[in-house]
Amino acid sequence: MVKHALKEVLYAPLYIHSFQLLLPHRMDEAAKFNGLDPDRLVSTADKLRYYRYKKALLQREVADYAGIDRSTYIKYEAGLDYYPPDKLGKIAELLGVDIADLLDKYNAFIRNGQGPQIRALRRQMRLTQKEFGKRFGIHETTVREWEHENIRISKKQYIKLFM
Repeated sequence: MVKHALKEVLYAPLYIHSFQLLLPHRMDEAAKFNGLDPDRLVSTADKLRYYRYKKALLQREVADYAGIDRSTYIKYEAGLDYYPPDKLGKIAELLGVDIADLLDKYNAFIRNGQGPQIRALRRQMRLTQKEFGKRFGIHETTVREWEHENIRISKKQYIKLFM
């Protein structure tokens, strides 16, 4: 802002902006997420990175908010098979998205209850737990534990059954 008074020119700043410029480590990483539709992202790791960039947050800030170590969050963005729902819920809250928007197919499957889905697949195939296990090379006890949600199905087994 400039003011002319008594043959003097006075300058006064309107507002001083300060912000932290966040740059990805590699430009190819930035290009990957620039103008991208988040619905086209497949992995939870890419979705976490996309929404973090969109909110201009550091990995450390996300990790602190979720109550995890920064190295753990780095592993989240590097890609894991399974993400703890309580931690992912906190991260989704910070990023301002629904937790479902962050999940890949496997983690959505786990979140939506693996037991009923495995049971439905088995019944659709008209197989007993023993027959189902035999067909896919899985012990019938494991099938029962999956259906009762006592143990979590591995991503490898999920792909074998549902992909």
